[in-house]
Amino acid sequence: MHITEVLISPILSEKSVNLKDAQNCYCFKVNLKANKTEIKKAVEEIFKVKVTNVRTSIISGKIHRVGRFEGYRSDWKKAMVTVKEGQKIDVASLPK
Repeated sequence: MHITEVLISPILSEKSVNLKDAQNCYCFKVNLKANKTEIKKAVEEIFKVKVTNVRTSIISGKIHRVGRFEGYRSDWKKAMVTVKEGQKIDVASLPK
């Protein structure tokens, strides 16, 4: 998998911003097929930082209902990437 296909978007919630400030940990929505080593390589190459830890979790899709029709949202994968002390990631610079 090419590194541009690994990272989809940053997760900018209140909880992820608190993690960034307290533990130097950044959250990303990543490709379901990406593994930890691919995520680490992609973050290091795109943002030019040293990654110390990668944690991943698969979030299952919830039931979504519109009127009498219901379906499921897609499953997605979240990666929490810890960066070396003193380094920062500018999540606005993530290429589209």
